[in-house]
Amino acid sequence: MVYTISGIRFPVVPSLHKSSLRGDRRTSSYSLFLKKSNSFSRTSLYAKFSHDSESKSSTIAESDKVLIPEDQDISASVKDQLETPEIISEDAQSFQKLEDLTMKDENKYNLDEAASSYREVGDGQGSVMSSSPVDVNTNAQANKTSVHSGEKVKILSDEDKPKIIPPPGTGQKIYEIDSFLKAHSQHLDFRYGQYKRIREEIDKYEGGLDAFSRGYEKLGFTRSATGITYREWAPGAKSAALVGDFNNWNPNADVMTRIHMNTPSGIKDSIPAWIKFSVQAPGEIPYNGIYYDPPEEEKYVFKHPQPKRPQSIRIYESHVGMSSPEPKINTYANFRDDVLPRIKKLGYNAVQIMAIQEHSYYASFGYHVTNFFAPSSRFGTPEDLKSLIDRAHELGLLVLMDIVHSHASNNTLDGLNMFDGTDGHYFHPGSRGYHWMWDSRLFNYGSWEVLRYLLSNARWWLDEYKFDGFRFDGVTSMMYTHHGLQVSFTGNYNEYFGFATDVDAVVYLMLVNDLIHGLFPEAVTIGEDVSGMPTFCVPTQDGGIGFNYRLHMAIADKWIELLKKKDEDWRMGDIVHTLTNRRWLEKCVAYAESHDQALVGDKTLAFWLMDKDMYDFMALDRPSTPLIDRGIALHKMIRLITMGLGGEGYLNFMGNEFGHPEWIDFPRGEQHLPNGVVVPGNNNSFDKCRRRFDLGDAEYLRYHGMQEFDQAMQHLEESYGFMTSEHQYISRKNEGDKVIIFERDNLVFVFNFHWTNSYSDYRVGCLMPGKYKIVLDSDDALFGGFNRINHTAEYFTSEGWYDDRPRSFLVYAPCRTAVVYALVDGVDSEPVEQSVEVEQPVEVEQPVEIEQSVEVEP
Repeated sequence: MVYTISGIRFPVVPSLHKSSLRGDRRTSSYSLFLKKSNSFSRTSLYAKFSHDSESKSSTIAESDKVLIPEDQDISASVKDQLETPEIISEDAQSFQKLEDLTMKDENKYNLDEAASSYREVGDGQGSVMSSSPVDVNTNAQANKTSVHSGEKVKILSDEDKPKIIPPPGTGQKIYEIDSFLKAHSQHLDFRYGQYKRIREEIDKYEGGLDAFSRGYEKLGFTRSATGITYREWAPGAKSAALVGDFNNWNPNADVMTRIHMNTPSGIKDSIPAWIKFSVQAPGEIPYNGIYYDPPEEEKYVFKHPQPKRPQSIRIYESHVGMSSPEPKINTYANFRDDVLPRIKKLGYNAVQIMAIQEHSYYASFGYHVTNFFAPSSRFGTPEDLKSLIDRAHELGLLVLMDIVHSHASNNTLDGLNMFDGTDGHYFHPGSRGYHWMWDSRLFNYGSWEVLRYLLSNARWWLDEYKFDGFRFDGVTSMMYTHHGLQVSFTGNYNEYFGFATDVDAVVYLMLVNDLIHGLFPEAVTIGEDVSGMPTFCVPTQDGGIGFNYRLHMAIADKWIELLKKKDEDWRMGDIVHTLTNRRWLEKCVAYAESHDQALVGDKTLAFWLMDKDMYDFMALDRPSTPLIDRGIALHKMIRLITMGLGGEGYLNFMGNEFGHPEWIDFPRGEQHLPNGVVVPGNNNSFDKCRRRFDLGDAEYLRYHGMQEFDQAMQHLEESYGFMTSEHQYISRKNEGDKVIIFERDNLVFVFNFHWTNSYSDYRVGCLMPGKYKIVLDSDDALFGGFNRINHTAEYFTSEGWYDDRPRSFLVYAPCRTAVVYALVDGVDSEPVEQSVEVEQPVEVEQPVEIEQSVEVEP
């Protein structure tokens, strides 16, 4: 739907500020009201309370016809609204004791409560219009009902029931979970006190987190029965005007908009901060905002319910743009039709999509966000994205969004940077607001309006697009003032609870988890944290930060470290320690490799293992090489042991399941850096920015066997749910044999990492008595193995302690294999021990003469 308007300009807002007990602040809020008429031209002032730690409060009180001048008296009722509240802690003494822990520049979220009203001035006829103050707590009475005798009572469905964000708890349970935290109770109690105070202030001044997180209903472009209103928070701007196609900017194009401002840095055009869609015009570099509001008949209507959160989550990490085998940018529609069925067939129950938030630089992988509320237009329209998500729900897949709240693009033409002409608008001013390694801006989480913006952003994607949760990027960078750069975390608790901790950022993470889990109880939140911050995955009511999962990032680094060593230098205890080194009662998502390991400058695990041999020796009708045999065997073992021991969730980046043969390199041209350094490009090639699913699907290639194994691995977890089983026991990590054996649920995992030694009648300890059978064998011919194990064999336990287990059975463990045994009959089975017949082992280390090789274009 297009609204045509003309001649819209913002007036300069007079400064109405006052002194408070906590100092002066000033904010500016611009509002524009548009009607569905070509002849209509109106400017509008919007006054709202806006709490910002960096600036004074500019307020506009409501009167009959004119703004109240700064030097005139204000009525008592308005004065009451403008009075700064005095917020007192429940435990004033404890906060007084903790005052020394506060950083000098830490924001206190001091509030000025202002009159909340709209004012519309000048409708072309000389009249002045005003509206009633906005009630920010409109739902206060909505849920109060009384049932009289004889009345019909409607039973609400889960969707109809009011969503309630639980109030803060005591925050003390963390000390029961981890007694070592008691030594840092001052910091943790102070952190929780900050969180509780802000929750209370949001409840008092904004009507609660529910209302506070609906900023997109008031800011940016909003439509009502009377027209369209545009509002923007721009405290540094002296004046502003909305410009675009609607006022003859470009009458031949779609309706595009920018806000034209007079700022302390000069005249500046910016895309509205709350824009819902933006596009790159042909031949232009910066993006332009689009007022996106299609007719009702063109809006996508969701047809399928969102799946419930699974007990164990198996995530297929993906990128829409590079999801085609063809060298091009793929679309939401193609991903929906071609990739989602593949993910379902492979056995994953969640798809995590990267690069959704609009980013003007494609090669940033979506991590330099310019427009936080806009889905990337490279891949299609917002309706296309909704259709993709609905189709995933139809398939029973959760859809997680890789959300970026840790930093923002430093673009000034189409991003938030210097939006109102000031350095400290949405971000910290000066060096604290700049990430030197990422070349990006860092949010000021101590700003009230930044909290509104980011909380509303998280809510927007869940509400409007029906995402099922988030993977929060760069959380380590957020939680520490050093951003984790050039810092080695040793596990010493002093590294987590001190002046290097950004309490404002941690409190924001607590608030956003409160919001998500309160309003969307089935939603999943995953935090990318490499530091191992304690309490990270403990509920906020108990004193934690509130994530459901932490990404177990150390595992992928460990595999790269090991692949640089010889096989004989691998230590089984080191592998087990890395996989199991996670905090008690805090869930982790494990992965052998994600998109990070595939980026240019690094190599996928398959490439580390097989290198250039992958180009010539992956055809099944031609001989293999020792390097290929080793690579395929270890690729499967690494993935299975990572899923088996690494956490309560699992993640794989698309294509890695079949050993995608090459790295990721986005199309890019030559770059000339300010210091004179020239970074060579790749001639804007898409060749390495696609996924060769055709290789994994080709039954005549060895890639297919690797893909089949990944599929079998996912379905095994689906059947047994071993990742979330409470029973986990590691019975063997033998450095001489290079064998790891462990139990999860009623499964026994046997890994033989030795490069030549195969073991007959190898004794395996177990807990449960009875008969076991093989349910997964990495050496199966279907998976590109040598088929050395008899799958019809049955394995009976015998009594007697072995490896600290009350029972055991005998197996054949060929070199470089992983086999999973499942209990099929319990105590009623006769515990007869049998020696297992095996087929003749195949020596896989001997070089094979190759007369001819087949080149496969990866």
